[in-house]
Amino acid sequence: MTSTAQASGTDDRAPAPVHLGHIIFIAAAAAMGGFLFGYDSSVINGAVEAIRDKYGIGSGTLAQVVAIALIGSAIGAATAGRIADRIGRIRCMQIASVLFTISAVGSALPFALWELAFWRIVGGFAIGMASVIGPAYIAEVSPPAIRGRLASFQQAAIVLGIAVSQLVNYGILQGANGDQRGKIIGLEAWQLMLGVMVVPAVVYGLLSFAIPESPRFLLAVGRTADAKAVLADVEGKDIDLDARVTEIQTAMHREHKSKFTDLLRTRFSFLSIVWIGIGLSVFQQLVGINVAFYYSATLWQSVGIDPSSSFLYSFTTSIVNIIGTAIAMVFVDRIGRRPLALIGSSGMAVALALEAWAFSSKHGSTLPSAQGTVALVAAHVFVLFFALSWGVVVWVFLGEMFPNRIRAAALGVAASAQWIANWAITASFPTLADWNLSGTYVIYTCFAVLSIPFVLIFVKETKGKTLEEMG
Repeated sequence: MTSTAQASGTDDRAPAPVHLGHIIFIAAAAAMGGFLFGYDSSVINGAVEAIRDKYGIGSGTLAQVVAIALIGSAIGAATAGRIADRIGRIRCMQIASVLFTISAVGSALPFALWELAFWRIVGGFAIGMASVIGPAYIAEVSPPAIRGRLASFQQAAIVLGIAVSQLVNYGILQGANGDQRGKIIGLEAWQLMLGVMVVPAVVYGLLSFAIPESPRFLLAVGRTADAKAVLADVEGKDIDLDARVTEIQTAMHREHKSKFTDLLRTRFSFLSIVWIGIGLSVFQQLVGINVAFYYSATLWQSVGIDPSSSFLYSFTTSIVNIIGTAIAMVFVDRIGRRPLALIGSSGMAVALALEAWAFSSKHGSTLPSAQGTVALVAAHVFVLFFALSWGVVVWVFLGEMFPNRIRAAALGVAASAQWIANWAITASFPTLADWNLSGTYVIYTCFAVLSIPFVLIFVKETKGKTLEEMG
């Protein structure tokens, strides 16, 4: 939470919080949901070809099995805000932890393809919940001077989850002698890849018991003394707690429980700010970022790279993702959200265009040496520019940009739109790649280019403003 702020847009209006280490722990624990989000989203990359072989399915069916989790994610994201307003942010985290655990066990031990798809939907619902609750909770407990950096923990956790999943997949593949269907402790390698997620899922649940409830939720349910205790814990005991409580309550009294109808300007149209949030979410996905994490091993194998090397390149891409996210965390509160988004859009457009050019030289299942090198380098550059920009700033924007009276519902709708766009890209890629791999990357390039005027025209900077100022 925050001290009274000016609207200057700077981030130096408040002193550093006294309990910085404790605040970082709280944000990191909440962002564990982001770790699971990244892990569960990306771990399927290592199992794609094994699932295709085991069940004898084509690209269309395979794409639906991979992408179906995103349908659950969209539902989870759309409902998480309402659930959080009713039972609290912490209880939502605990529910998501249970769903992640059940999904991991079920996905590792399916007796049929439809059952694997079902457990992926369950895991997707948990991902959707985590995608909403993490940013909202972190924004509500963070002082404004460091809120951008703490909000970046969500994306940092996501990219760490992606990297760890690829490292685990690579290690399991080596243990199975390079065979995705090789046996380890009685399970095929791909099953073990999916089942390992039980460990971080349980850790997430345990961490949720070690962090406080959001002070905004506590005030909403009449637990004023508890809210003051949390505020003192995260902002320091020297602040005027009564004034802070009054500030938050005043903002809350101007609002009511956010619901879907509050987001409508007319019967058939959202408020402008909601459309902007949806636009940010959709552009984040339409550049094709999750192709790099769901299909990268398959993609590199399709242009002549052996399976072990393709898994290694998937891991190195994840490391670049972490580096880019670290860069964003350093600069998001220094230069602002909009400049980072514009830098990222420009870099992604160039990198994607280079990938499109390289893949245009594909002959059969191979690329010429020069084009292959360009494709690999450009893929890593694309991920770097995404990570240092849209990967972080979209989550920061969604946690900050909406007025208090609609924040939970609007964040849910925007996140749901993100999952639908993610599904569209994930489900369409195998078929589009079979049609024309270069043309597919031309499409992604166009969306990266279009994101530039979108940010310039519609998106306002939120750097340094309190959540109450958004209303």
